[in-house]
Amino acid sequence: MQRLRMRWPIGASRDQRLGARCAAALLSLACAVAAAKEPAPQAPLVPHGYAVPIGGALEYDNAAVWSRLVELSGGAGSRWVVLATAAGDPATSSARIIAALERHGARATHVPVAPRLAGVDLETELHNPRWLELLQGASGVYFSGGAQERIVDTLLPEGRPTALLEAIHDVLRRGGVVAGSSAGAAIMSATMFRDAGNVMAVMRGELRFGQEIDRGLGFAGSELFVDQHFLRRGRIGRMLPLMVAQGYRYGLGVDEDTAAILQGDEVEVIGRRGVLLVDLADARSEAVAGAFALRGARLSYLERGDRANLRSGEVMPAAAKRSQPAIEPELPEFKPFHGEAPFVLDILADGALVGAMIRVVDGASRETRGIAFEPRKDLPEPLAALGFEFRLYRAAATRGWYTGAFGSESYTLQNVYLDITPVRVATPLYGPWRP
Repeated sequence: MQRLRMRWPIGASRDQRLGARCAAALLSLACAVAAAKEPAPQAPLVPHGYAVPIGGALEYDNAAVWSRLVELSGGAGSRWVVLATAAGDPATSSARIIAALERHGARATHVPVAPRLAGVDLETELHNPRWLELLQGASGVYFSGGAQERIVDTLLPEGRPTALLEAIHDVLRRGGVVAGSSAGAAIMSATMFRDAGNVMAVMRGELRFGQEIDRGLGFAGSELFVDQHFLRRGRIGRMLPLMVAQGYRYGLGVDEDTAAILQGDEVEVIGRRGVLLVDLADARSEAVAGAFALRGARLSYLERGDRANLRSGEVMPAAAKRSQPAIEPELPEFKPFHGEAPFVLDILADGALVGAMIRVVDGASRETRGIAFEPRKDLPEPLAALGFEFRLYRAAATRGWYTGAFGSESYTLQNVYLDITPVRVATPLYGPWRP
């Protein structure tokens, strides 16, 4: 039987927590009795429709993404609602999104519920019955990028769902599509990063409700955490502390100009870059002198055309990769393509994590290490010297697939393991050369 993980509501009191613990104890007992008879099936991670987080910086000529969104919503003539709630310039942002959807056959309408939209009364439009009626006939909803806190503060003020938000969830329940880029992807989880641009600050322990993190809108269900601009901005460093703190097992990091189509327990990748899957089922987190530390996180990397079952961990590479033999680094006949893996001086740099994973799967080294560190003279000791060592390594379940059919090296990587250890970094890291 799985151990129950408690995720406290924001602002929960001590009495509420005590009551929740008592309820959890009773539930655990009931589950144990039921499990002795017959194991209960697990609900899908994304129980209805299609949730489509897009990692940000989506190009308007990325036909693979825009055409697929329209296809999922019913094809030509499907009705879409566009919300530029997060945008700094909602009028321009919504116009570009509508044009992209309509180029691929959809019919799209902007719902003017945005704090930054000039000449519009936000409260009036938020309760306008016209928009509820429009959503009742829609099969797709698209959230623009911008600042995700604007979306949550507008549609879920102080944790209270508005009628407009309920109508958007109804689109999903009817089997429709809810998609969003950047900020529109951040809101997909039940918990989101509200304002946590500094990844290293999160690793050092800055993870406060209402500041770095907040409620999300939950389109991707309650068990999966989603983050965006992921590999470009090294956001694995902020995802893992949040997942541990909030009790998430599954994480999905979507890179720029890339979309992840979520349905049930399945994910499919489309677009120009890739996504990282994180599974903490076997991970152990033990704070070392108050600093974040983790052992045994399991990472998989997918690119265009790849699919995976998030719950089972099964990976189905794109057809071009399946036409080649799988890379099985733990087999005696394995011949590595890459040499020894170098130490990575900035593991959170753009593409550095995936590059290191490739060296572990298709290289001579069974493991590689890198460091994440940010010099900060304004912090007190020992925080000023706190860095994190990332150790990536392979095991019996590690494998990969490769193709050059897309015009460049393209890998799918399954079950690369990660340990994170806090370390003290010398400052300055280097000095003048004196022979």
